[in-house]
Amino acid sequence: MPNNPVPVITIDGPTASGKGTVAHKVADRLGFHYLDSGALYRLAALSALRRGADLNDEHALAKLAEHLPVRFDGPVIMLANENVTEAIRAEEVGNLASKIAALPAVRQALFALQLGFRKAPGLVADGRDMGTVIFPHAKLKVFLTASTEARAQRRYKQLIDKGISANMEDLLSDLKARDDRDTHRAIAPLVPAEGAHLLDTSNMTADQAIAEVLSWYAHRAPK
Repeated sequence: MPNNPVPVITIDGPTASGKGTVAHKVADRLGFHYLDSGALYRLAALSALRRGADLNDEHALAKLAEHLPVRFDGPVIMLANENVTEAIRAEEVGNLASKIAALPAVRQALFALQLGFRKAPGLVADGRDMGTVIFPHAKLKVFLTASTEARAQRRYKQLIDKGISANMEDLLSDLKARDDRDTHRAIAPLVPAEGAHLLDTSNMTADQAIAEVLSWYAHRAPK
């Protein structure tokens, strides 16, 4: 067990499971810092697309990831001095992020960056390997999921609400492809961490999921 006493809550899960909304709100309620680890991969993907980087050059992509000037300001994600909160949610960026997340050099480049977000009074970190790899000694680990259909519906509504056209069949296909990549990659595959609480939000509201996580944290066994 590391000597760092700062408590960490990890919330892992697949794409569009709602983990970002839950993690951000839990952090807000507890007054903790928040880490959207998936955003780091999306930021790396966005940077690679904007710079016209060779998407097959793992070393070049890792260099981009290693020096990301990222800052989380509540729900706002800043890349240097630019608000890229919406830009990194584009489907093209998300698909590339899923692909480069399978590259060992990119994951290693982002490892230290993610550890640096652990600061007092605490941290809520969401992603796919927060509880298994980055913060294995977290005070509370949650694996949050939902059916593929429920996740596709949520993503569809998000895009339509933003005025972005979307096709349900394409969204379902993309989600299944991402799930397959995330769960079968050789490095840090998407699996529940040891001792994680499982939370299926297929038929839950965000408020219900947030309340459940806060309840688990309030009743956690001291370590």
